[in-house]
This record gives sequence, structure tokens and C-alpha cells, in this order.
Amino acid sequence: MPLYFFRIRNGSYSGVSEYGTECPDRDAAWKEMTTVCADMASSISRKLAENSEWQMELLDEARQPVFRIRIVAESLDTA
Repeated sequence: MPLYFFRIRNGSYSGVSEYGTECPDRDAAWKEMTTVCADMASSISRKLAENSEWQMELLDEARQPVFRIRIVAESLDTA
């Protein structure tokens, strides 16, 4: 089974998991990624700074991105 790795980016921080997650195919990998992201979402949103971005990527065995989920916090006022 192919291995997939998670990478988290938050501001200047970026880290890749050392241990891969086995998934039988891309659909299963997407489901695993969305499940993990959903579990983290409330914690992320509470700590997200104004005008910042948080990203989770799922990397293949060659550590190339396959999927990305982004949470963006933007200030839309013009003042």
C-alpha cells in the first residue's frame, strides 16, 4: 500500500510527519486527510491570527503534494 505523509504549515512554521500513513488509493488518502483536518479544525480556528493562513498537505511517497487544505483568515476592512 502507498505511504502518505502530512505536512502542516502555519506562518513560518512548516513540518512533515516522520511516519507515513498507508492508504490503499487516492480516495482513501483524501478521506484520511479530511478526517484528520476535521479533528484539528476547532483548535486551528481558535488560534488562527488575523490575516494568516494554515495549510495541511498530504504528500506521496516521494514527498510531493497530492492534496492541500487551506484555512485563511482575512481582514476585509479598509481602515
